[in-house]
Amino acid sequence: MIEARHLRVLRAVAATGSFSAAGRELGCTQPAVSQQMKALETSVGTPLLIRTGREMRLTQAGEALVRHAAGILAGLTAAEEEVAAIAGLRAGRVRLVSFPSGSSTLVPTALAALRAAHPGTRVFLEEAEPPASVEMLRQGDCDIALAFRYEGAAGPEEWDDLVVRRLLSDRLVGLVPEGHRLARTETVEIGALSAEPWIAGCPRCRGHLVEICEGAGFTPRIDFATDDYPAVVGLVGAGLGVAVLPELAIESVRPKGVRTVAVEPAVRREIVALTLPDLAQVPAVAATLEQLAKAAAR
Repeated sequence: MIEARHLRVLRAVAATGSFSAAGRELGCTQPAVSQQMKALETSVGTPLLIRTGREMRLTQAGEALVRHAAGILAGLTAAEEEVAAIAGLRAGRVRLVSFPSGSSTLVPTALAALRAAHPGTRVFLEEAEPPASVEMLRQGDCDIALAFRYEGAAGPEEWDDLVVRRLLSDRLVGLVPEGHRLARTETVEIGALSAEPWIAGCPRCRGHLVEICEGAGFTPRIDFATDDYPAVVGLVGAGLGVAVLPELAIESVRPKGVRTVAVEPAVRREIVALTLPDLAQVPAVAATLEQLAKAAAR
């Protein structure tokens, strides 16, 4: 009989590479981790780890069990949460991962409405950009991932194994300093900014910016790169370059010293909420998805 607690320990050992590190992650002692691993190996009847000095390596059987562990634990979480929901959502729990501009715009509105409707449902928020956030979902480390992808950047099969709740289409806009020659222009062809220094965002956004610019016939000179949207606005406002940001990101900061202009050709990113099929049946997760959709529609 394989126990869920043993699977959690195995995943921690596989991720950290040692019993002591796994114990620190799980909040237990190294001997306790060792005992649970021995119990699991006894249950399955085959070694799961190879110990060489201080290093731990998975056997083929260990790799197979770790591969299945995320789905098994997600199914168990779904069962636990559904039972709690039957009792009236008094003990619901949702682990939500969001990218920063979603955390500061969609998430607060959605979670305030969720708390008002179900005060016993607790939501734990963590920030991560896709694709890292999507991988966290697949690994069983969160219940909902708020994510985005740029139109045309990936096929629909990218999320084939997930439940996809589409929230909104977010257009990218240009940012230029107030005194810039194009600051009073309503619409700007991106090629008109080919000679400008650029401030770029997260690695995925930075890669997409380069693709857009190369499609317009030039390679952008990126002087600064930062994941922090207020920092992007501050750098543009100081006259250090130009940028393109999603409209959702502009909502989350107070642009000072900058002007926003529409950029052609139009570029949009699709904002979605993702979850696993099993978790989509959990009322607390379903309620959170519903509130995120309502927040996006406002």
